[in-house]
Amino acid sequence: MSQNKETKSDKFKRIATLRVNNILRRIKSLGNLSNKSQYDYTEAEVRKMFSAVDRELRMVKDRFTSSKNGDGFSL
Repeated sequence: MSQNKETKSDKFKRIATLRVNNILRRIKSLGNLSNKSQYDYTEAEVRKMFSAVDRELRMVKDRFTSSKNGDGFSL
């Protein structure tokens, strides 16, 4: 293997850093919608918005923590 070849671990760290930082910036941007002087919203709309975000985050997190066989069953 060439010394310049990126390992899978290095690739994961590089890409994960970029993607997480991008997500954090977008979450901060979402937070800007809380400015009541600029926006009008209901509590129901806020709950629906965060429910969607929470649901997607749980699904992605499960992909990192679920068993390799995919069905969650083992003896």
